Amino acid sequence: MTELDGPIAYLTGEYPRATDTFIQREVAALRGHGFTVQTCSIRKTGPEHIVGPEQAEEQAGTFHVLNSLKTLYGLKAQFRAMKAPGRYLRALALAWRTAPKGVKGRLYNLIYFAEAAALAAKMQDAGIVHLHNHIAKASCTVAMLASELSEIPYSFTLHGPDIFFAPDHWRLDEKIKRADFVACISDFCRSQAMLYSDRAHWDKLHIVHCGIDPARYASSAQATTDLLFVGRLAAVKGVPILLDAMVELQKTHPDLTLTLIGDGPERAQLEAEARDMGLASALTFAGYRSQDEVAEALARCRAMVLPSFAEGVPVGLMEAMAAGKPVVATQVGGVGELVTDRVSGRIVPPGNPQALAEAIKDVLQNGPEMGAKGRDKVTTDFDINQEAAWLGVLIYASRAGGPRPGKRP
Repeated sequence: MTELDGPIAYLTGEYPRATDTFIQREVAALRGHGFTVQTCSIRKTGPEHIVGPEQAEEQAGTFHVLNSLKTLYGLKAQFRAMKAPGRYLRALALAWRTAPKGVKGRLYNLIYFAEAAALAAKMQDAGIVHLHNHIAKASCTVAMLASELSEIPYSFTLHGPDIFFAPDHWRLDEKIKRADFVACISDFCRSQAMLYSDRAHWDKLHIVHCGIDPARYASSAQATTDLLFVGRLAAVKGVPILLDAMVELQKTHPDLTLTLIGDGPERAQLEAEARDMGLASALTFAGYRSQDEVAEALARCRAMVLPSFAEGVPVGLMEAMAAGKPVVATQVGGVGELVTDRVSGRIVPPGNPQALAEAIKDVLQNGPEMGAKGRDKVTTDFDINQEAAWLGVLIYASRAGGPRPGKRP
């Protein structure tokens, strides 16, 4: 690619996070394509997310918006924004108009406005020419307001599923309207964006997959463990259904084991339930692990299981497929755009432990062939270097102001 006319900024609520390694890979891939990327984060991530040297390095180079508000820089940013009174008042009016109903909603949007002023000042100081946001909730509100304050155009990656639970609360319609373009992670995601936006803006809705580096997961290691779950230990991931399936599976596979990589608000409860169900000896709660440790765990497992109630397009499944492992997942969100049932794995109805158990039996028996098909799929359609290049095309087109590219390259 030819060099862009300035650096770009990347904004998320927390960066880097152990659960959002796909954003780190996208940033690294964009830098590999010649972009200068200034990472920005509303909050500074806690030490539990710094699981390796990659995260430590990224955190050290990230601008933390809330931290800046505690310093003289944040105060100066507010006065600096007021020097352009027209833009300042338009942005303030936008914050007020798009706030959720009630006093609390207004107050939060005024806080986001203060954060936006600090971000706008940082972008102007760094010569930023484009702002891209991941996760279309609070941090995207900050991005929208910072764009209005600075006149630096913005775009965002739309994931789901949680944003689609409350699109009016987060004013998804206004964010799409004001963005230069929206990178939707799947056709399903794009369809929801179309549902909550005016038809006049549908041509700015493109599909840019979250991606992985397939080479990172290529391994000839022999499987030494059985089932692997990688994800946040929260209600949306459906782990209790997996525990019920494990009880069923122990009737025919008494030595079957399950390792759960990840952490979250339900961990203590799930560990207690596993003990009560007699599963303690079959389960390992491994907590957060670095990208290299996840790759090693995938190389050693026989299959990956993700029993979610809602998803976008799970990166954990991509990683397992890149490792040549069969996967078992639920028919939610964009999962069907990644996994083909009985080809690269199994897809079952959500919330059905019996169906989940039967599907696990199937992949344990027919895993190698399914795993090979899955690797072919992610290598073709979910390679982070290809997806970052496509995102780069969208950013270039935005700067050039010419005709919009299509939905996909």
